[in-house]
Amino acid sequence: MMTNGSGYGILAIEERSSRLHVTKKGMDSMASATPVVTDAATLEEVIEVLQEHVPMEMEGDFQPETLFEILVHAASNAESIEQTSKTLDAAPTGNDVRYHLSKLENLEALEEQLNQALRSRVPGRLQNSHQKLAIDLNLIPYYGTPSEEEEPYIIRSQAKDGTSSFYAYATVYVISRGKRVTLALHAVRRDETLVCVITRLLDQMARLRISAKRLYLDRSFYCVPVIRWLQACDIPFEMPVIVRGKQGGTRALVQQKRTYKTWYTMHSSSYGSVTFQVWVVGTYQMGRRGQHGVEYLAFVVYKVPLGIRALPGDYRKRFGIESSYRLKNLCRIRTTTKNPVTRLLYVGIAFLLVNLWVFIIWTCVSRPRKGGRQLFQALFPLRTMLQFLRQAVERRIGVKTGIYLPEEVLL
Repeated sequence: MMTNGSGYGILAIEERSSRLHVTKKGMDSMASATPVVTDAATLEEVIEVLQEHVPMEMEGDFQPETLFEILVHAASNAESIEQTSKTLDAAPTGNDVRYHLSKLENLEALEEQLNQALRSRVPGRLQNSHQKLAIDLNLIPYYGTPSEEEEPYIIRSQAKDGTSSFYAYATVYVISRGKRVTLALHAVRRDETLVCVITRLLDQMARLRISAKRLYLDRSFYCVPVIRWLQACDIPFEMPVIVRGKQGGTRALVQQKRTYKTWYTMHSSSYGSVTFQVWVVGTYQMGRRGQHGVEYLAFVVYKVPLGIRALPGDYRKRFGIESSYRLKNLCRIRTTTKNPVTRLLYVGIAFLLVNLWVFIIWTCVSRPRKGGRQLFQALFPLRTMLQFLRQAVERRIGVKTGIYLPEEVLL
């Protein structure tokens, strides 16, 4: 594997001319004589990353490469392992696949392996840099009564999709033009504090020597411990204020019907109090959610070098992390298993596929130019990449073209 000198794997033209490559003629004319990306090359890149960072113990003729091909096919279709095994002609049964996946028992070790995979293919020069980062929690519904093994990873939250129990995955996402990737993933335990979750994710960033130029957090992090900790660490951040009550408290901040800055002290019976600056900004709703007129929003702001009226537009950059969750859902393996380790693997593969899609666009479906790299994302949307992966796996393993009754039925 050739690297770019900073430790990242790159698609070197000299090394992979038969795989993912770009010709000068293709970049100049936008009609290359040879493809810059192929389905076979895309699959090879994905399988290579998985084999490099997620080692699997196999038995018999069942090879790790075949296992990963089945997982990638299921992910690209957002379907179950069982359905994929029934679709592919020479694939092992769903029970065989699940048997080998059950050997993954150490969740912490798998989490570290997946984070190494997420960091292994990143576009541009993110290492040794100062970046805008977004941190959020992605909740996946849990149904039923948790076992002793599952219970530590089930958290309670506001009811959604018929349940108030969820698996929670915290991620940190880089907000940089053309390089929006998820660089760390953490399976949240029920007994973990939000400060612990943020610390774990920023520790992963430290391994890449990426520091937070600005941190974007959503309202679920609005609490005394998080705000006090971020101030103590001197990390610039933006976070919405939760407006509560009818008259006083934070409700009074937005009832003044004006744009201004002020100081507010939040109290907690368990964690004491913290004082922070609040920016209240009026924005025109322009028919959003059927509303018109001016809406006043309040944000906790710490050391952010912006004008107050620019704050809502800047904070909207955080919604990129929510877009990453929607993209992840396009390629997350569907399952009814409650095993926390297996579910983490499926979520990690989904985020990895989105990262590799961004990486391939940056590396191959683009060209350098003065003023910033030109990306041709419209030529290679994520759904096209997923289609590439499906058809490449189907070409390797084959698909069933007929259904046959058992012999005993025919007798």
